[in-house]
Amino acid sequence: MMDDDSRTRPSMEADDRTSLTSFLDCQRATLALKCRGLTAGQLRSRAVPPSTLTLLGLVRHAASVERSWFRFVLNAEDVPTLWTGEAGGAQADFDVENADVDEAFAAWQEECARSRAVASSFASLDDTVTCAGATISLRFVLTHMIEEYARHNGHADLLRESLDGTVGE
Repeated sequence: MMDDDSRTRPSMEADDRTSLTSFLDCQRATLALKCRGLTAGQLRSRAVPPSTLTLLGLVRHAASVERSWFRFVLNAEDVPTLWTGEAGGAQADFDVENADVDEAFAAWQEECARSRAVASSFASLDDTVTCAGATISLRFVLTHMIEEYARHNGHADLLRESLDGTVGE
């Protein structure tokens, strides 16, 4: 069981916006918790062969997804991809053999901070943008990001347990 769980749990009585943003922050904190205390080698370890999934890859992927949905889609910023590699595209997130751990975590934290700023610039959850011909609300992006983290935190839970036996929510 993870003894150093300092996550802030979402309120059971919050309004929609507070509820969505606090659930997203809790999911972000869960990924950080799953990575806490591991070496660079463990973070890069493909713990469930033949999968190429790693905890460091999940962190890099989370940074990319934050950047894409909040900065590119919601804020219409022309931002380049964060990671390049032989795999190319979204698969570059998971190409971690030579990835810098500190750089990945710093980029992820920076993208999370920028995402919070973009989300707070919207007056309402129902405010929309148009991207690639689709109308997308802040509510959709926040909900999608909670789903994205929740799915990958399930992966992170299995990866962490296979690395050192640590289990926990």
